[in-house]
Amino acid sequence: MTRSTRAAAAVARLNRRTDGPLYQMVVTGGGLFKLREQIAGEIRELGEAMTQDDFVRFVDALGPQVVRRVSKNDEAFARQLVRKP
Repeated sequence: MTRSTRAAAAVARLNRRTDGPLYQMVVTGGGLFKLREQIAGEIRELGEAMTQDDFVRFVDALGPQVVRRVSKNDEAFARQLVRKP
């Protein structure tokens, strides 16, 4: 059986990003992951059962995305990484 820490953390991040529905992770007997959404006591499955890596990518793509803060130092470092022609 695979460790589900990454998948559980992805669902926790999704729940923090969204205000409305509550999302839950379900692990099948075969070690695959499913995502469930609970709205007003009604539970509905989103997507199909998938591997952990696919599940984390799927969950991270849902809901509003967090805008990453970039400092001036990060911008300067990124410019230095670009190769000059």
